[in-house]
Amino acid sequence: MNTLPLIDPSPSQSPNPNPNPIPNLPQNPNPNPNPNNSDLNNALLPLNFPKKRRKERPPRKISSTPFPNHNDHPMVDNSTHSPPIPLPPHPDISEEIIVINKEATAEALTALSSGFPADSLIDEEIEAGVVSVVGGIEQVNYILIRNHILTRWRENVSNWLKKEDFLESIPKNYHSLLNSAYNYLVSHGYINFGVAPAIKDKVVVEGSKANVIVIGAGLAGLAAARQLMAFGFKVVVLEGRKRAGGRVYTKKMEGGSRSAAADLGGSVLTGTLGNPLGILARQLGYALHKVRDKCPLYCPDGKPVDPEMDSKIETAFNRFLDKASRLRQLMGEVSVDVSLGAALETFREVYGEAVSSEELNLFNWHLANLEYANAGLLSKLSLAFWDQDDPYDMGGDHCFLPGGNGRLVQALAENLPILYEKTVNTIRYGSDGVQVVTGSQVFEGDMALCTVPLGVLKSGSIKFIPELPQRKLDGIKRLGFGLLNKVAMLFPHAFWGTDLDTFGHLVEDSLRRGEFFLFYSYAPVAGGPLLIALVAGDAAHKFESMPPTDAVTRVLQILKGIYEPQGIHVPEPIQTVCTRWGSDPFSLGSYSNVAVGASGDDYDILAESVGDGKLFFAGEATNRRYPATMHGAFLSGLREAASMANHANAKALRIKVERSPSKDAQSCATLLADLFREPDLEFGTFAAIFPRKGSDSKAQAILRVTFSGQKKKSNESDQHHSNKLLFQQLHSHFNQLQQFHVYVLLSKQQALELREVRGGDEIRLHYLSEKLGVKLVGRRGLGPGADSVISSIKAERGKRRSTSTSLALKTGLFKRKPGTAKQAFIRAKIVKTKAVTVNTIAPPPPS
Repeated sequence: MNTLPLIDPSPSQSPNPNPNPIPNLPQNPNPNPNPNNSDLNNALLPLNFPKKRRKERPPRKISSTPFPNHNDHPMVDNSTHSPPIPLPPHPDISEEIIVINKEATAEALTALSSGFPADSLIDEEIEAGVVSVVGGIEQVNYILIRNHILTRWRENVSNWLKKEDFLESIPKNYHSLLNSAYNYLVSHGYINFGVAPAIKDKVVVEGSKANVIVIGAGLAGLAAARQLMAFGFKVVVLEGRKRAGGRVYTKKMEGGSRSAAADLGGSVLTGTLGNPLGILARQLGYALHKVRDKCPLYCPDGKPVDPEMDSKIETAFNRFLDKASRLRQLMGEVSVDVSLGAALETFREVYGEAVSSEELNLFNWHLANLEYANAGLLSKLSLAFWDQDDPYDMGGDHCFLPGGNGRLVQALAENLPILYEKTVNTIRYGSDGVQVVTGSQVFEGDMALCTVPLGVLKSGSIKFIPELPQRKLDGIKRLGFGLLNKVAMLFPHAFWGTDLDTFGHLVEDSLRRGEFFLFYSYAPVAGGPLLIALVAGDAAHKFESMPPTDAVTRVLQILKGIYEPQGIHVPEPIQTVCTRWGSDPFSLGSYSNVAVGASGDDYDILAESVGDGKLFFAGEATNRRYPATMHGAFLSGLREAASMANHANAKALRIKVERSPSKDAQSCATLLADLFREPDLEFGTFAAIFPRKGSDSKAQAILRVTFSGQKKKSNESDQHHSNKLLFQQLHSHFNQLQQFHVYVLLSKQQALELREVRGGDEIRLHYLSEKLGVKLVGRRGLGPGADSVISSIKAERGKRRSTSTSLALKTGLFKRKPGTAKQAFIRAKIVKTKAVTVNTIAPPPPS
C-alpha cells in the first residue's frame, strides 16, 4: 500500500476571509496610494479573483470575490468592484514605468495564479534582493517584467525560456531588472520546470556540485531531485516503497476484458489556474477532465434528496460557516483553543436549522464532506485557523487526469537515481554533512532533504541526531494529520451512467456520517467502468479494521438501494481494492490540517532547515499556502531545491574566501577592512580601492559606502530620488551602530565618475543605482568575483610597502625592533567535498 490521497484537502468554504492575520506576508511599505501618481496606479489594474470553494461537492453557483489584499491580510471587501491596486507613492513622477505591451492586467492575473501578489513582492523575492529599493518605481517595473516573463513561459511551457528572448522587448536600461527577475524565476522553479524534452535536457546526470540525499520519492522529493540535478548537484533519492509517488498512487485494476487506472491516493487536481501539475500535464500532452458540477444526493433508503431541502440545508450550512468566521473574530485569541466542530454544532442547536431526521442527515452529510476536505475530525480542527490557506487558492476547475496521476509520477521519476526499499531509520546531521541510515547501509552527503509525511514525523520512527529543535518538534506535534480511505471497484459496465462524476449518500447514524458518503465516477478517465467510494472522518479510522469483504458488501448494498428501485441492475464488481492509509508505515495518514492549538505558522516551522543548511524539509505539510494538496507537495520540492542551492552557493563562496591566496592569511573580511584603511579614492561616505598598476580605466574596483549612527551634516541639496528611502532606512536601522558598510564591484572609471557627481551622497546613491544599474550588497554579496580583486590589490600593496620599507631601512628612517615581526598564520579550514557513498555495515538480508 502507499500513501494517501491528497485529494483537494482544502477545507470547506467560509463566506468571509479568515480574520486572523497570517504573519510573514510581504507588507507594502506605504499602503496609502498617492492620488496624483496616476502612472503608478495605472501600471497594474484592478483585479477580481474567484474565491476558493472548499466543499468537494461541486458548487451550484460560484461567485467572484476580490483577491485578498496581501498588504493587510485578509481584507473583507463587499464592494462590487475591487479598488485600484495601491502602489507606493513615488516622489519623482518623471521616473518611467516600463511599457512592455498592453496586457499588464492579464499578465498580473497569471502572476496571481502563481502565488505572487499584484502590488508587492513576496518574502522570498525581498530576501533574494531582486530590487535595490522595496516599494519604489524600481519595484513596479520589476513586477511588470516578472509578470511578463511568467506569462511568456505559460504560453509555451514545453520550451526552455531564455533570457535572450526578452532583450528586444525590454529596453536596455532595464536589463538589470530583467536579469534579476529571470534569475529569480528560474532558480526558484517558477519557470523552466517540468518534464518537457527541452527541460529534461537540462538535467545533469553527473553533477559537479554538492551531494544531496533526498529522502522520499513523493511529489516533493521528485520535484526537488529533478530541480537540483538541473542545477548541477549530485543527487540520490531514497524511497522506502517499491515505487515512486508516495501518497499519489495509481493502481491498474483489471479482470476479464475490463481494466482501469484507479487513483488510490491523490486524485483531484484542485484548481487549474497556475497549478504546476496542470503544467506538467500540458507538457506531456495530457488533456484534463473537468469534474462536472452535477452531484445528486440520496437518502439512506436510496431515494433522491428533495432538491428544495437540499438547497435549504446547504444554505444553512454555509451560513453556519459564516457565523463561525464572525465568531472567531469576536473571540480573538481565545478561538485558538476552540474547535470548528464545537462552533458548528452550537449554531445548529441554537438556530435549529435541521429539525426533521432527513434534514439532520443532510446536515451531517455536509459535515462529513467538510471532514473529507480536511482529512480530520471537526472536533479537532482549529476554529481560528482551519481555513488559513483559503486566500491562496489557485482558482479554476477541479480536474481528473485521464489514466491517473501515476502518469505524472512516472514522468517525474524518469532517469532519476532512485533507490527503492530503503527505509530510513536515522538521520545524522552536523558541520561535516549528513548521514542517512537505512537498515544496514549508511548514505553520506553534503546536504539532505527530508520529504516524509507528517504522520511519519509524528510517529518518531526516524531518529534525528542531534534531535530536532524543540520549536520544530512542537510544530510537528501541534499540526493535525488526518485520514481518508477509499474503496475502488471495477465493474463490468458503468450502470450508474456517464452523465455525472460524483454522487452522494446519506446515513442515519451521525457517527457513521463519513462512511461511503461520496462516490467518484472515473469511467470517463480511467479507461474502464471504475467507481470509487470515499470514507472520511471517524468512519475512516474504523474502516482501517473493517474486513474488505464487509466494506464491499456495504457499498454494494448502498448502490443497490439507489439504482435497483430505478430498474437498474447492480452487478458484482470484477475487482475491488480497499485502502489503508492510516496503517501504511510510510504515510500513517492522509494529509495535514490545522488542529486546535495550531496555526499556519506551524507549516512554516516544519519547512525550516536545521543544522546550518545541512538538513531541509519539504512536503505538503511544509507548505503554508497549499497544504494537503498534490501541487502543494510539488511546489515545496521546488522551494527547497532553491533554498539548498542558495546554501550550497554561499558555502562554496565561504570556502573560496577561506582558500583565497593571501600572504598574511587573514580572513577576507578583515583583509578588506585593512585595505580600506588606505582607500585609493574617498569622497563623502564613499571610498574605493583598486589596483594602481597600469592606467586601465576598465580595471575592477571595489566601492564601499559607510553608514554611521549620526548622519553627517551637509550643505548639499536634499533632492528627492528613488534611493533616498533606502538611504534614510539604512541610517535609521543602524543608528545604534558606529558603522555599517555596503559594497559594490564596478570599474575604476565608474568610481571616478561617481566622485564627480554633485549634490551630495544621496544624489550619488541615486546615480549609482539608477544610472550605473548596480546594487549595494553586504560583503558576502560581492561574490567570488571580488576575491581576485582583493587579492590583486593586497599583493600590489604588499610590493609597494616592501619597496618603501626597504628604502626606509637603507636611509635609517625606520628600525624594526627585534621580536616584533607580525605572525599572520591562521590555518584556513579546508572543507572536503564528499561523494555520496554507501557504507555497508552488514550484508543485506536476502530478498
